[in-house]
Amino acid sequence: MGNPHVLVIPFPAQGHVLPLMELSQCLMNHGIRITFVNTQENHKRVMDALVMKDGMGDQFHLVSIPLVQESSENTGQLAEKLVEAIFWLMPKKVEELIEQINASDSDKITCVLADPVLNWAMEIAAKKGIRRAVFYCAAATQLVLRSRIQKLIDDGIVDDDGIPKKEMFQLSPTMPVMSTAHIGFLWLGTSKMQRLFFENTVKNNPSIQLAEWVLCNSTHDLEPAAFNTDPKFKQIGPLLARNRFGDSAGSFWPEDLTCLKWLDQQAAESVVYIAFGSTTIFDQTQFQELAMGLELSNRPFLWVVRFDIAAKINDAYLKGLQDRVAPRGHIVSWAPQQKVLAHPSIACFISHCGWNSTMEGISNGVPFLCWPYFADQKHNENYICNVWKVGLGFSKDETGIITREEIKSKLEELLDNGKYKDNALDLKESLMNNIKEGGCSYNNFKHFVEWLKT
Repeated sequence: MGNPHVLVIPFPAQGHVLPLMELSQCLMNHGIRITFVNTQENHKRVMDALVMKDGMGDQFHLVSIPLVQESSENTGQLAEKLVEAIFWLMPKKVEELIEQINASDSDKITCVLADPVLNWAMEIAAKKGIRRAVFYCAAATQLVLRSRIQKLIDDGIVDDDGIPKKEMFQLSPTMPVMSTAHIGFLWLGTSKMQRLFFENTVKNNPSIQLAEWVLCNSTHDLEPAAFNTDPKFKQIGPLLARNRFGDSAGSFWPEDLTCLKWLDQQAAESVVYIAFGSTTIFDQTQFQELAMGLELSNRPFLWVVRFDIAAKINDAYLKGLQDRVAPRGHIVSWAPQQKVLAHPSIACFISHCGWNSTMEGISNGVPFLCWPYFADQKHNENYICNVWKVGLGFSKDETGIITREEIKSKLEELLDNGKYKDNALDLKESLMNNIKEGGCSYNNFKHFVEWLKT
């Protein structure tokens, strides 16, 4: 066999691109050639934000394929068109890319490593006789739910259209009791988009069976029932840039590194870090309540405010807020999150509970205040609050708003009770043991690399 050459295909969203980029860099550091596929728009965003454009090396090749052009359509319509293109147009483009690479003088593709949401990726690889692996960037429990979709339908938990019919359920005696609100693929935007994802999930299982490796950014310690349910699922998490002594890549926005200097000036375990990922949207009332809650708390805070996080929130409002809270508060448009969470001044993390943020927080022993938005984030909140006991959730008032008083109260409850920090530090130690030499995640990744090279 020639030099291993892996074609990496993420689902084209920030939370999927980042961990697959991290895994790809880990593979590259073991001498494996990588071709990483992004949509044209995401490719531009990654390249514009990349701080190490010249440091990726000849073994790492970023390529793009066109899908949906920007248009005057509203965000929801554009998102629906993009999802349709991902499921129907993207497979043809990827197959053409494989043929183009394999017809050239460069190393031929020896393995396709893809997000299992892209069920067509394993089918294309199998058809072409190429080795196959999937990497799931969310909780392994969510992958169990995806693989048991027919059981969910047969048991009347959801109907054939993916509409929840029961509130609480248990897949098996070893799995925790769950709510249908925790099934991530049932809560994804518009009804049309939800239906597209549900139909894709139903088709997903045969393609996952084609995968020779099913890798998860998690550990057995975090989700024992999930890994015991299917021994084919292999833990390799937590995937963090600092574990390989490098910088993270794959962000869609340039990181504001000035916040690290600001953190250097703060007392140990004093700063509240607030970040809601790449998709969370607030209305004006909720955004202003959050701002007032942070002011009311009278604690130092670092807040990531994307340019599109809330309607009718302009630069003048943000500047006024920054002026009022300075120097106690610091606002940036995007942060180097892994470095922020590893900083000794961080006290807690107000988070949307995306799986990447969850893994980054618990890997640094940081307790959480949970503010889930959609998809699998309610499930992750349940883990954080009720299973691992490293955080608290917020309660909404009768109008559906998390009030400033609630924010202040929960901050005090979290930070005044040392049990949450103690539990977070215990969990951190467990995760770090997994990625050390001899740990389960370390060994699984090592065996995967050996398999790629044989």
